[in-house]
Amino acid sequence: MKSYLLPLLAVVIGVIIAVITKKQNSTYTKLLLSFSGAFLLALTFFDLLPEVYHHLDAKHTGLYIMCGILLQIILELFSKGAEHGHIHIHKDSTEFPWLLFVSLCIHSFLEGFPIHQHNDMVYGVLVHKIPIAILITTFLLQSSYSRFQIIAFLVAFAAMTPLGTYISHHATIMVNYVDVINAFVIGIFLHISTTILFETGEGHKFNLSKLVAISLGILIAYFI
Repeated sequence: MKSYLLPLLAVVIGVIIAVITKKQNSTYTKLLLSFSGAFLLALTFFDLLPEVYHHLDAKHTGLYIMCGILLQIILELFSKGAEHGHIHIHKDSTEFPWLLFVSLCIHSFLEGFPIHQHNDMVYGVLVHKIPIAILITTFLLQSSYSRFQIIAFLVAFAAMTPLGTYISHHATIMVNYVDVINAFVIGIFLHISTTILFETGEGHKFNLSKLVAISLGILIAYFI
């Protein structure tokens, strides 16, 4: 049950924090983003990557992972990097951001696939989605979109990861393709996490705090 509830809870927590703080670029959000990137990357290496290489041919696995990286790059052509904290919405626009919405939903749907086989990955997704939900909600609240559009966006975004988990677990046709899709997801996670980790901080003090956050993320993922 936690495989379905925790990704939903992550979005709820992110929305609540965004509503309370109403800040889009707070230092704490950036540090949480750094922690989440390191935590997700470490879980991918410790848990998901060895399992995929165990079930698939090594060279094919590498190909699928690279395709996952390319897929994420393609998605970011439309989302502008919202998956790792870069959200660009024109505040005066009243037209629903379909490209952002669809790309985020595809990303969220795919990241739900590894969860049912690798229970620890749900914590990586949980920690990853909280800062993203904060940033998305903050920008939506500052936009000119209607309340219905904002709620619909957030509900659909929250539902995509549990939907991916459900389909990977219950759809018979997916039995032979789960490991392949997981390899794609590894590529997605690698691209997102490394982008977060290699972004330049704002001054030496922030970089030191970021280093601590990243180290904690790796350490907790190792002992989880």
